[in-house]
Order: sequence, then C-alpha cells, then structure tokens
Amino acid sequence: MKYPATWSVAFYTATAMSLAYSAPDLDRLFTTLSQRWGVGSVQKYQAWRELITAPTPLPELDKLKRVNDFFNRQIHFEEDRSVWNQVDYWATPLETLGRGAGDCEDLTIAKYFTLQLLNVAPARMRLTYVKAKIGGPDSTVTQAHMVLAYYSRPDVEPLVLDNLIGDIRPASHRPDLVPIFSFNGDGIWVAGGKQPKSPVDRLSRWKTLVLRMHEEGFDIQ
Repeated sequence: MKYPATWSVAFYTATAMSLAYSAPDLDRLFTTLSQRWGVGSVQKYQAWRELITAPTPLPELDKLKRVNDFFNRQIHFEEDRSVWNQVDYWATPLETLGRGAGDCEDLTIAKYFTLQLLNVAPARMRLTYVKAKIGGPDSTVTQAHMVLAYYSRPDVEPLVLDNLIGDIRPASHRPDLVPIFSFNGDGIWVAGGKQPKSPVDRLSRWKTLVLRMHEEGFDIQ
C-alpha cells in the first residue's frame, strides 16, 4: 500500500544509539507520586503499574492498543496553561498520571515510554509533530499536534497512535495529519528524511524531560 513519503523512514541503522531503558523503581515512583499529588492519583498509577507488569506476554500490536487505549481513557485532555500554568511543558509519564490530565505531547510521551517498558524497541517509534486538519481531511484549518508513529519494519507504513482518533490506523488512513518532523532517542528527522538531521539533545525540553524522569525513578541510560 502506498503512503505519503513524509511518513517514510530508515531508522534501524541507528538502533544501537537508542536510549537504554530498563525497569523503573516502581516503589520509588509510587512514593514520589503520592507525595506530590496525594491519594487521588494512586488509582491511575496502580492501573498503569498493572499494565506494565502484566505477566502474560502480548503480541506487539496488542501492546500498542492497550497502551493507546489506557492513556486516551485515563488522562483528561487539557492544555498546558490549565495543567501546568505554562505555554508549553513536556510532562513525564508520572506527572501525567499524577495530574490525570495532559495535552497531546504529554499523552504521546507517556505512550512512548510505557511501550518501551513493554519491550517495544524505541527505534520502532517516533514522536511526530504534525499539522492536524480540523474538520476533516479537506479542511484548511490546522493546528499543531503530536502523535506516536510505530514502524514494525522500515519498509512498511507506520501505524498512528493518537488521542484525536482512538483507533490505531495506518498513516494512509489519516489524511488529516501532515507530518512536520519526528524524533526519538536516536535523533530528529525532518519529514521525508532518511537519516537523523540532528541529535535529539537539540530539543531542550527532551533533555529536561529525561532528567526529571531520572529524578523520579525511571532508569534511562
């Protein structure tokens, strides 16, 4: 099936550079969460903990669906101004669970790192900035948006995990989204690029996000 070249990638050559991500200190995370947000946040955290520690192995596509559904249902969509009193803030997964609210970036970040905990290779995923057409694919009204793109192989079109549309669909079935650039632990790609344009550390919010996750108890090398 044909899909827009802007979604195409060549990412497996960079796999060795991906962030090493091992099991977090779940007790430490729980302590941090309960101290910062109180007992009201515990239920969502416990549901997330059950999700990442489920004993039965799942096919990768089932992992995608469970994680996408979990955050779309558990986290109330709100803009950063309402949640964090900032124009643009990238929340850690723990902060998103603690608040119980977040914007498209927060949801995408939480899905990306949670899927890594479920042993989905980070090189298969891209946090992708897009222009989302509001009102349908023929609309001229757009807004900045972020989704998670998943590539099972370099030569196939990605699946799109999104909060605007709950179903996970191939990129060719999302004509309302126009990719701008994407990134993961390996680097930053401009839409249509085959190699990273720059290191991910060029994104200052990413650097501070990873640092805060370390402080909370996530183990990212």
